[in-house]
Amino acid sequence: MKNETSSMPRIAFYGGSFDPVHRGHLSIARQAIELFELDEFVFVPAFHAPHKKRLASTPAIDRYAMLALATNNEPNISVSKIEIEVPHKPYTVETLGRLNELLPNATLFFVMGADSWRDIRTWREWEKVLTLTNHIVVTRPGYELSRDHLTEEISERIVDVRGRTDSTFEYRGDSRIYFTNIVNIDISASEIRKKIGEGNEDWRDDVTLEVANYIEKYQIYS
Repeated sequence: MKNETSSMPRIAFYGGSFDPVHRGHLSIARQAIELFELDEFVFVPAFHAPHKKRLASTPAIDRYAMLALATNNEPNISVSKIEIEVPHKPYTVETLGRLNELLPNATLFFVMGADSWRDIRTWREWEKVLTLTNHIVVTRPGYELSRDHLTEEISERIVDVRGRTDSTFEYRGDSRIYFTNIVNIDISASEIRKKIGEGNEDWRDDVTLEVANYIEKYQIYS
């Protein structure tokens, strides 16, 4: 339910490798748009996650292309090049700072999965990251949402809306952290890559037809 800031557009940004983008990612976008009454949901593919040891092996341009194909017919969902076009590999704190500068008249949300939330203290300037925008933390199978690793100040800004399927909860609008369980689809990009490597055709069910055709045409994971 929108409050006095309802005249400001609400835009959510979902950063990640998306290697490849799958139906679970799209489900998160659709459900978040409905639950938080978003005007736009934006996927932000990165060169790689700087806080993770594993680098994405797939070129950023291919991951961007697959996202563009997957979201081509999705209303209110788009893809941004804000990270893949910069001359260096930005940290999330830098990207969120740029987004605040570019969109001063919008209410911004940053979306992350429960695995990223678990590792949030490994992110550069993680406490600042959690104050730059609102955050939507989405559960996934096998992960729990905890606040034990947080400072008391940050923990007090958590709003638990798990179990809610509509936007009737109070929206506070001042850099809150929302715990959600809007999606519970057991799909992972690493499992898709593994299936392709093993020649298991079931992977096609986990992505859109356009993405599957792109992967096969350019032999992305072969």
